[in-house]
Amino acid sequence: MKKLLLSALVAIVAVVVLNILARYAYARFDLTEDKRYTLSQPAVDVAQKFDSPVIIDILLDGNIPPEFSRLKTETVQLLESFASKNANIKYNLVDPLEDEERVQQTIAELQGLGLQPANVNIVESGKVSNELVFPWAMVNYKDQTVKVPLLKNKLGSTPEDLINNSVQQLEYAFADAFTKLSITEKKSIAVIKGNGELRDVEMADYLTTIRDYYNIGAITLDSVANNPQKVLDQLKGFDLVVIAKPTQAFTDEEKFVMDQFMVQGGKSIWLMDQVAMEMDSIYAGGGSAFALPRELNLKDLFFSYGIRIDPVLVNDLYFTQIVLATGEGNDSQYNPLPWYYYPMVFSRNDHPINTNIEAVRFQFASTIELLENDYSKTVLLQSSPLSKTDGVPRQVSLDILNTPPNKELYNNGNLPLAVLVEGNFSSMYKNRVKPLDLRNSLDDGPANQMLVISDGDLIKNQLRNGRPLELGYDKWTNSFYGNKEFLVNSTNYLLDDTGLINIRNRKVSIPLLDVEKIAAQKTKWQLINIGFPVVLTLIFGVFFSFYRKRKFSA
Repeated sequence: MKKLLLSALVAIVAVVVLNILARYAYARFDLTEDKRYTLSQPAVDVAQKFDSPVIIDILLDGNIPPEFSRLKTETVQLLESFASKNANIKYNLVDPLEDEERVQQTIAELQGLGLQPANVNIVESGKVSNELVFPWAMVNYKDQTVKVPLLKNKLGSTPEDLINNSVQQLEYAFADAFTKLSITEKKSIAVIKGNGELRDVEMADYLTTIRDYYNIGAITLDSVANNPQKVLDQLKGFDLVVIAKPTQAFTDEEKFVMDQFMVQGGKSIWLMDQVAMEMDSIYAGGGSAFALPRELNLKDLFFSYGIRIDPVLVNDLYFTQIVLATGEGNDSQYNPLPWYYYPMVFSRNDHPINTNIEAVRFQFASTIELLENDYSKTVLLQSSPLSKTDGVPRQVSLDILNTPPNKELYNNGNLPLAVLVEGNFSSMYKNRVKPLDLRNSLDDGPANQMLVISDGDLIKNQLRNGRPLELGYDKWTNSFYGNKEFLVNSTNYLLDDTGLINIRNRKVSIPLLDVEKIAAQKTKWQLINIGFPVVLTLIFGVFFSFYRKRKFSA
């Protein structure tokens, strides 16, 4: 009896000691092949900045479909990884629709906060029902809250792809939210004005989105005529400039100021329309309008960086749609129709900017020709293999909707539409007569980057009753495109010093069950799972009975 008590006491002491040691010697081991639960160093760095509680509400509790249960599990495991790096990070699972009496009111409140639900079709006993799920998380820190979308949808995704896409972006989504909450000093972005660029209301959604990361201002280049040095000095106070769809030519003096801003380290995003053509012009012209080259006096600037925007229109069989009205009055019908000058551009997922983004919509885009020089040039977006170019001037008419395209002519595809230029920038005025004198002008500068996009409307959001809609949303077809995500990723990449954007390049895969194989082998595995343990138990019983008889019969 004493030995038994002593053994029990030793066991209890051992358990207590192990628990005490575990508090001070906590360790986690990631045995997955793709190291899914091992956080990237930039994500660890941003998570460790918090010195007070960060509370994360995951709105995926309750009775949810199986695929969302997997997403919930992956989200919880990721947040446990974050919590292991900083004990201030805590999470709660919340069922937003738990109160059945307030379901409709709760849904309206959540949508009012910008949390759009996912409609899920549930098939049970041959009956199909529709349920709403809110795949979101709310990250709360002090008096700030950041919304994190957990579901990453992509056009044409299967349920398996949907889960993979969602899980793959989880680490970046939460690390990005932590970044927004922990920013103390923001970099600055200038929106260039003075050459007929887009109005602020037409870029409102993009500007509102990046305001979480950066300070935003405006610089008017037509002031160069009066005081070019002052304009350049103002530009130097910004880290990046956005030039969105200029329609008036730049003067040589304005061009030189922009040249010096870039040579001296300023980043830039150029969204250019090399062809003047708008759908409004076609509608106003009774169904047709002339597309004409647009002269912006920037050819030599871009040429010095090894690119040329050709004055052509991209015609693509991977298209987005426009909506035309037929009939009159109450009998009017609105029909979505293919519009070959609005390419639907799918990413190649080969760069942190374009990884895991939805298809991007271009409108009357031109091609970007890559020229040989010392700069590195990365094509981020390109037209489909089934695309071609149409030269201008030309008449663009709605009559093309009545004529099926000749697919044999669409044999010159994969045309560059968005190009990232990187290298040690040199002035285009090096070894040339400069149009004006600027203090401390440089011929050669440090390593820098610029992004050139051959469609000014890529940044343009639609309006409803004068109010801006979300960038990438088409109110006529009720479709969403990846324009905003592409531009925000581009901005973060150009200005990111922490390497956080590179998390987007990370690849993880979730091994999912094969539904067809499950259906075909259902009976087999039921027999194995139910019958094998029974047979094994019977064999063990017979063997044990035989053993006892043999042992005790002697």
